Amino acid sequence: MFPSDPDVLVIGAGCAGIAAARELAARGRTCVVLEGGPRIGGRAWTESESLGVPFDHGASWLHQADDNPLTPFAHALGLAPIDHDRFRERRLFAHGRLAPREDRHAFAAAEDAFWVAIDTAAHDGAPDRPASEAAPRGDPWDATVAHWEGAQICAAELSRMSLHDFAATALDGPNLILRAGIGGLVARLAEGLPIRLDARVDRLRWGARGVTAEGPFGSVIARAAIVTVSTGVLAAGGIAFDPPLPAETQAAIHALPLGLLTKIAFRADHPDAPDMPPFVSLRRAVEHDGDRPMSWISRLFGDPVMLAFCGGARAWEIAGDARRAEAEARAEAAKVFGPRAAAALGPATVTRWAEDPLFRGAYSHAVPGAQAARTTLARPLADGRLRFAGEACHPRFAATVAGAWLSGVEAARAIP
Repeated sequence: MFPSDPDVLVIGAGCAGIAAARELAARGRTCVVLEGGPRIGGRAWTESESLGVPFDHGASWLHQADDNPLTPFAHALGLAPIDHDRFRERRLFAHGRLAPREDRHAFAAAEDAFWVAIDTAAHDGAPDRPASEAAPRGDPWDATVAHWEGAQICAAELSRMSLHDFAATALDGPNLILRAGIGGLVARLAEGLPIRLDARVDRLRWGARGVTAEGPFGSVIARAAIVTVSTGVLAAGGIAFDPPLPAETQAAIHALPLGLLTKIAFRADHPDAPDMPPFVSLRRAVEHDGDRPMSWISRLFGDPVMLAFCGGARAWEIAGDARRAEAEARAEAAKVFGPRAAAALGPATVTRWAEDPLFRGAYSHAVPGAQAARTTLARPLADGRLRFAGEACHPRFAATVAGAWLSGVEAARAIP
């Protein structure tokens, strides 16, 4: 049952919304979570039907696990998280072959130099600028490092990202993975919460006297609201705010666009499929201007699945066209595993975060010059009766479930 006169409306049942609802309940506040879709979890979604094994369509790791607020929950629930970095074997493919030791060492040195340059530039006292302007140039491996750290990790090219925000939100290991998936963990944490599914909010009336959410479900009135939908949805006008949001809040939303990271997952049961041990992470070198390689992870937990990652502009180009995504991933597989192995891969499952109107992308980055946008978006409105929460609002753990969780908790604690 849902409370008829809740203290707080939580809009969105992703990680931030679930965290907010749990915190409100712990503080004796009543709430209703209005989720526009048919499931909980938001961008943390694990399902087992498409591949026959748990598959994280979105969030896949508990990054910087020692400081991650979800790590204790994973242990307490008996989900047996493992440190991916301890089991992962990193391979590098370059010039038509697996890179020899000297190339691997050269790549690692270029990656170290990249982070020294980023950290130095971020603290040089100069105005914010695109992260690409601080990245080293000249080393043969610099383009590969920039592509990996930008499009493949942050879901956007370095030229699109604020240097200061990029540096401030960079995370280190350990990185935990779960057999049940990150979506499985978030679903467990949502158990017992007052979540109303298929309750899309189209309009939110807000002010010092309270809030009213309206949609196809009707309307719900409360004293305050925590809005946790993505900046992609907010920027597209998915919720009409009455009165309109302040100009600085609107600017912050548009300064925190979602990037895109698409996963193309193949069953690999056939004897001719790529013969790689579990947990191998394979990157292909950038071979020429305009080359945008995909990266691969093999057989997580020993499952017969090969997983390709495609990020940034290339991911947006193939968004909405699953056949093209599969074809391009097979072509990438042919380059690194050989044509025979690529042809032996089974049908693909392609993630669809770009075309889903409830998300419109993967996770956020700040555009150049907008290093303060996350703090601005999290700022309370209407004497604290309207707050935004989510990964885009967290200045340290942005783009992760940890940031979403912490932001949801902080918003709930601050509701008057």
